[in-house]
Amino acid sequence: MKSTLLFLTALVVINCGVITTCPGQKTKQDVIKSIDGKYDQYSATAKKIWDLAEVGYQEVESSALLQQTLKDAGFTVQSNIAGIPTAFTATYGSGKPVIGILGEYDALPGVSQEAVPEFKPIVGQKAGHACGHHLFGTASAAAAIAVKDWMIANKKPGTLRFYGTPAEEGGSGKVYMVRDGLFSDVDAVIHWHPGPQNGVDYGSSLANKNGKVRFYGVASHAAASPERGRSALDGVEAMDAMVNMLREHVPQETRIHYVITRGGEAPNVVPAFAEAYYYVRNPSRDNVKSIWERVELAAKGAAMGTGTRVEIEITGGVYDLLGNETLAKVMDANLHTVGGYTYTEQEKQFATKIQETFKDQALSLESTQTIPPLKARDEGGSGSTDVGDVSWVVPTVGLSTATWVPGTSAHSWQAVAAGGTTIGYKGMMMAAKTMALTAMDLFSSPAIIEQSWVEMKKKRGENFKYEALIGTRKPALDYRK
Repeated sequence: MKSTLLFLTALVVINCGVITTCPGQKTKQDVIKSIDGKYDQYSATAKKIWDLAEVGYQEVESSALLQQTLKDAGFTVQSNIAGIPTAFTATYGSGKPVIGILGEYDALPGVSQEAVPEFKPIVGQKAGHACGHHLFGTASAAAAIAVKDWMIANKKPGTLRFYGTPAEEGGSGKVYMVRDGLFSDVDAVIHWHPGPQNGVDYGSSLANKNGKVRFYGVASHAAASPERGRSALDGVEAMDAMVNMLREHVPQETRIHYVITRGGEAPNVVPAFAEAYYYVRNPSRDNVKSIWERVELAAKGAAMGTGTRVEIEITGGVYDLLGNETLAKVMDANLHTVGGYTYTEQEKQFATKIQETFKDQALSLESTQTIPPLKARDEGGSGSTDVGDVSWVVPTVGLSTATWVPGTSAHSWQAVAAGGTTIGYKGMMMAAKTMALTAMDLFSSPAIIEQSWVEMKKKRGENFKYEALIGTRKPALDYRK
């Protein structure tokens, strides 16, 4: 009898280390269940951030809510990092490996919308979560909490670090964190993004540089003494005309966008001040830098030609994403484990009405149930993200889940609407579970981390040295003001 007990004890010890988990330890299915069990809590958190709709570097309450959520769960929070009041880290554990999870929470100006399937801005609100960052930050926090509980139950060593990253939309919040060395000890980074469908890929994105161009003229009566005036608006319009001619002479993958943020106060006053806000994007950050130099030359030429003075402030700049196939395969396997989700009849009615507002053909509503095969895009994606900078200094992996009605465009009122409903929350929970399982694999498999570093170093080349596109400037905390 005694020998049988000794054998069984030895078997349990062997199995705990190799095949299964010891009594009291958590499996992946346990973690999935634990996240599902907090659906009400996390959907309420996401809805609160959706209601707040705070734009870049002004996410005071949204950041505080996520910080408190993580503090309550046992994380040590450090706020006001990298010179950004709304940026923070939340850490659990110590030692290696160090696994980071990114969370965003900034909204976009100009896309206020109620959670209804027809265009209906919220009265008195100027911004909305048209890119789903209320879901992004909440799902990432949910994943971090679940992984922390798993680490405790399974006595897993290592450090889990949540990064609260503000102002992704043009403010380049993560860039300042990278520049300040806040990822220097991290072994791998996990993130996600809301979208119209599910999937993992390891393709790239567009590098981006942006800034505000301010012209200063001389005010005068536009009818009685126009010869005494020098129109700052003329400077902006002359620059815009030259940049629009420039479009013919840049690589075809280039995207140049601008808005006139200030154009004067009254038609009968020659504008003494005017401002344009410019973006330049291209798959290559070297192309972005050279094209931006030509945009600046257009601004200087416009100032000379209109007798005005120009100032240019770089407000943001991000690298293209450096995909990591090693990590993508791990995340893809976990996404397939989690699986998609099905619409209720009420959600189908909402989604059908949303799709009726699309001009082009929408995807099938059943696509939320499927997980497309893992792939690498042949070309860079059409968007830009400050996750790009992170991915060049530490192996990084991300996914997208269907938080919007299939076929929805990002930065649209339709995205805002769905993000405030159970459609958004279901996709959010998918992401939380997938990120949690991926982090568990990385804590358990040093070989995966090692191979991801080999891949990253090979892709970026031997002579790579990180230099932020924003230069040495301090965070543009007022870029949305």
